Amino acid sequence: IPHLEPQVYTETDYLLPDKLYGKSRLSAPTRSNDACGSSAPAETVCSMVLQILVPFLLSGLGTVSAGMLLEVVQNWDVFQEVTELFILVPAVLGMKGNLEMTLASRLSTAVNSGKLGSAREKWMLIVGNLALKQLQATVLGLLASLMATLLGWMAEGKMSLNHVMLLCSTSVSTAFMASLLQGIIMVGVIIGSKRIGINPDNVATPMAASFGDLITLALLACFSQWFFSFIDIYPYVLYLVDLLLLCLIPLWVMIASKHSASLILLRTGWEPIITAMIISSVGGLILDKTVSDPNLAGIIVYAPVINGIGGNLVSIQSSRISTSLHLNYPPREVPEERQGCYNPCRTFFGTGANHRSAQVLLLLVIPGQLVFIHTIHLIKGGHTLPSPLFTVTFLSASLIQVSSLLCSADCMVHSLWRRGKDPDSYSIPYLTALGDLLGTALLALSFLILWCVGDSGSV
Repeated sequence: IPHLEPQVYTETDYLLPDKLYGKSRLSAPTRSNDACGSSAPAETVCSMVLQILVPFLLSGLGTVSAGMLLEVVQNWDVFQEVTELFILVPAVLGMKGNLEMTLASRLSTAVNSGKLGSAREKWMLIVGNLALKQLQATVLGLLASLMATLLGWMAEGKMSLNHVMLLCSTSVSTAFMASLLQGIIMVGVIIGSKRIGINPDNVATPMAASFGDLITLALLACFSQWFFSFIDIYPYVLYLVDLLLLCLIPLWVMIASKHSASLILLRTGWEPIITAMIISSVGGLILDKTVSDPNLAGIIVYAPVINGIGGNLVSIQSSRISTSLHLNYPPREVPEERQGCYNPCRTFFGTGANHRSAQVLLLLVIPGQLVFIHTIHLIKGGHTLPSPLFTVTFLSASLIQVSSLLCSADCMVHSLWRRGKDPDSYSIPYLTALGDLLGTALLALSFLILWCVGDSGSV
């Protein structure tokens, strides 16, 4: 393997150095007549649907399970005593999703670009990205807890130091463990999917969230209850946990800096994930206020479902568009039809591969959500279908959310590429955080409408 001389890298440099593998497809004069085309093998609508459908259903069932778990743990002592944990839930779940999906998107692009040929460089890329993700998870876990503390203090006007430490310890521990477990699984999914001939862009991001929400929420509930049992007797345990995990930060920095791709993100990749965490925390504040309202009973079960499904679908589209740009256009150059003013209709109407994927993803919303809300109803002991009014309002909210996110993804990914920023690292955090905020707000509005008309078929 040739020695890599130190040099200045930019956001849109290739994920692995070209001289290791020969000439990149990006540097070749490839221009597709289809603005959303790809140098990758042709993909039929049927194969696209089949590849997306299975991980989509798995991720949906995972969010359903997370919603049911959240309904159970909301009655635990720690959630009743430290209500700011409800603010922390969307922030931690969203942060986990952002880190997993950006990792999945980056590695999918590397795989589809043929940049994982050398075993040594492949593992350098993987280990560097995993170390970077552990660093980001630890820092964001701490920031999320501080954000939840601030919002809780602004809403209630008071906050005890023990509660602050509980939030910090719970958030950092949950983020660290969830990131470690799911990062290893994610690498296996991407490499395995490529070996069996499946496009990683179609399966990696939803698989990243398939049972990620459930695992993360279970860890958060267990850690919070465990720390709550120590808070009055052995409060120093909380300080030790925080100190131990924070002391690992230099190790993650050292490992991540060994590879050029992760070094770039180590320096410049904080803006989108921190901004996304703040946006998700605002959605958590909405959830905290609606959970405490008896007139909106039952909303907490559906919050992970609408947020998770919206984030999963838009992450697929974002990853696909990003891969297409990496394969067909040099940095700062976009298809001709994307150079003028943005037209939302252009996202869904066209013959390109990414137009078709947007249509497929939007069409999956209604049948998918029907399956998920009926599953929730059955698990809760219902023997009849949810009320028609609840079904209509919930599906309408989900359609508005997903269509808005797909349009935002189309605009955002091309705008980032035009500005010389890598969409794999920038777009998904913004989009999933926007999905959390939109999903929680639209769900709260839906339940408010149901309460106003006296419909109880949702609980």
